[in-house]
Amino acid sequence: MTDFGAPPVTDNAREQVRVLGIARAVIGGAMVLAPATSMRFWIGEERKAFGARLITRAFGMREIAIGVGTVLAVDHDAPVRGWLEAGVLIDSSDALTTLVSYRKLPRVGRTLVLAGAASAAVMGARLARQLG
Repeated sequence: MTDFGAPPVTDNAREQVRVLGIARAVIGGAMVLAPATSMRFWIGEERKAFGARLITRAFGMREIAIGVGTVLAVDHDAPVRGWLEAGVLIDSSDALTTLVSYRKLPRVGRTLVLAGAASAAVMGARLARQLG
């Protein structure tokens, strides 16, 4: 039986999922290991506060968990859609949070984070649909 609603799964799509998962885990690792440095462009001077570093580390662990889960799922031919959708929710939240505080954030950082988060959300949604 053919599923006419979803595009065929390709090795290229699986590789894109792996890259997205690895990138998420690497970014998360940077957030855990160097929270003030990794948040420099996004939140500016507030990154140095204890609470900002604490939350950055927690968010970093979230990124690592979603990234590693995504890679493991695709590598073991397990369902990956839920991992991708979790990433889409996170990335959409990051983009929305950036938009809400846009004028208060450093100019370059807000643009980079907004573009990166929105792009990752769109890519994740497309891959989730494709790999369903």
